[in-house]
Formats: sequence, structure tokens, C-alpha cells
Amino acid sequence: MTSWPDLDGLALLTFVAETGSISRAAERVGVTQPAASLRLKRLEDTLGLTLLERTTSGTRLTPEGAAVVGWAAPALDGARELLDGVRVLATRRRHHLRVAASLTVAEYLLPTWLSALHASDPDIAVSLHMANSYEVEESFSRRAIDLGFVEGVRAPPGLQGRTVAHDELVVVVAPAHPWAHRRRPIDAALLARADLVAREPGSGTREVLERALARHGHTLTPAVELASTTAIKAAVADGIGVGVVGRAAVAREVAEGRLVTVAVIDLDLGRAIRAVWPRATSLSPTGRRLLASIRTAPASREDGPGVDPGRGARRVGASPRGVPRAPTVSASLGRGARSPAQPGTTSASDAARAAPARRSS
Repeated sequence: MTSWPDLDGLALLTFVAETGSISRAAERVGVTQPAASLRLKRLEDTLGLTLLERTTSGTRLTPEGAAVVGWAAPALDGARELLDGVRVLATRRRHHLRVAASLTVAEYLLPTWLSALHASDPDIAVSLHMANSYEVEESFSRRAIDLGFVEGVRAPPGLQGRTVAHDELVVVVAPAHPWAHRRRPIDAALLARADLVAREPGSGTREVLERALARHGHTLTPAVELASTTAIKAAVADGIGVGVVGRAAVAREVAEGRLVTVAVIDLDLGRAIRAVWPRATSLSPTGRRLLASIRTAPASREDGPGVDPGRGARRVGASPRGVPRAPTVSASLGRGARSPAQPGTTSASDAARAAPARRSS
């Protein structure tokens, strides 16, 4: 024998042993008698044995057939256990969604989106991992997530996706900073020379800023690197330097006067926020339901709703109305990210003191 016996044929043979009739066994499995007879004949050909003896009074098993039925019982039980387990896993996958999102998306957008999903599909459980955009991409290679959200100027290689929102970065300073009272917009050269408080390498926010400066011939050389937008806002409010963050992320601080936005000229700081998943796979049903919920959710908890006409993607940070408390999602910082709390790294205040003096006005 060079191939595995057909499990359906073995199950049919077992039913023949129980009922003493091919026709009654065929009824048990939901096929016609000719189809059942053909399946049993193929099983005999595969095994190289005569399994059934057909008489005028019915059908009975040969000694070889009886032996095969006895050996098939544990194999069929194992197959049923396998199918039951697969069904459980499939059901669990349909109701569980593993998501990884860049920190900006996780803190300021996903809470509203997940609220909309829960309203429409309360049985879906979502687990969220917060990381920078590069780490979100890496999570797919480990098969650790089903859906990712990243921001930046490009679609990640090896992934397909859909733009779900548009955001723009804004330059922010403390109220006591000279730029807070500046009447003229700053340009790329002036921004590049400032004491910048920036996100870590691998962040989508940093990538947008780096590319925007590079188009004007400048290189991003931060005075301080921090691994979260929350840390950047705190550092800038304390007067450590100049921050460049998403507009939605600072709406509350700007409205309360703790941070001031600075106008910028000739510098494209717009970015797309994308939902992404591997090119070789289709998006899971739960993932599709989350994307559908995004279209019906408010733009963010920080501002009024706004939709980018013609694209159907939501625009974040447009015309803030009421500014409620910003939702946050707690999570550990990604490995290798630099922050004041990590041992062996430079704190924000130490880095600011050690940074060479730059022109800030």
C-alpha cells in the first residue's frame, strides 16, 4: 500500500458493520447506495483486501474487513477529535482579533475605533500590542498579530493595506519658548537647527519628519529621543526643546495653553494612517469588521468628526471642538526604545543639557 486509506471510506465500512447493509450505511453518511459501493470498492483497492462479502441476505464483513474495522476505530476517533479541535480554533479566531498599533494610533485613535466595534460586535475580543511602526511590521513575521496600524509616508514592504485616516504633524513648543510668540512661520532650516525632541528610529512619526527635512537638504539630529508621544509632550512642556507630533495628540494641551503650535512654511508634514496585513493572506472576518467600524466611528476622541472627501478615510485633527480627556492605552515600550526611565540611557533633561546650543529663533 502506497497511500493512506480514505477516512470517509473507513467510516462507511464501520457503518456497514453496524447496520449489515450498504444502503443503510449510505443513509447514515448521506450518500446514495451506488456512491457508497464505489467508495467501498476504492477502499478495497487501496488496502489490497476484500473487505465485504455480498450475499442474497445482505452484506457482511470478511475476516479481513472485521480486522480493518477494529483497527480503524481509534483512527476515526482521532480524526473526530482533530476536527472538533479545528472547529474550536476557527470559532475562537472568528471572535478574537490580535492587533498591533503604533503608539500614536493606539493612544489617540484605537480607543474610539474599538468602542465602535464593541457596539456592533460585542462578542469580539481584541488584544492590543503597542509598538512603533517598525515593530508592528516585525510582529507579522512572528505571526503574532492579525492586523496592524502604522503611520508614515510609505506602505510597509511585504504588507498590503488600506488608508483609514489622515493626520498631520505639528510643531509645538512651551508657552515660554521664543517661538510661542513668533509672528512669522518657521522654515525647514530653522526647524532642523532647533533642539528637537523626537521619537526613536523606527517610529512612523520620525520617518515623516526625516523625509520632510531631507527634501529641503537637512538631516534630523535630535537633542533628545523619546519612545512615546506622551513623553515628548511632557518634555516640551518642561521647556527641554521643540516637539513635532500628531495634531490630534496635542489638541488637549494646546486648548489648555500648556503647549503652543508653531506655523511652518514649505514643509509637508502630512501622513497616512494605514491598516496593514500580509500580502499572502486575506484579512480575517474580525479584521474586516474592525475596518468597517472605523468608517462609522468619530474621527478621534480629541476632535470633532472629519472625513477626507473622495477617499473615505478619516482626517484626524481637523477643527477641534470640545476637547474631552484623551484616552490612553497602557503598554510597555518597545524593546530598544530610548526613554528617561530605561537604565543605561540618557534622560531627557541630561540630554538637553549635553546637547550643543542651537539657534532657536
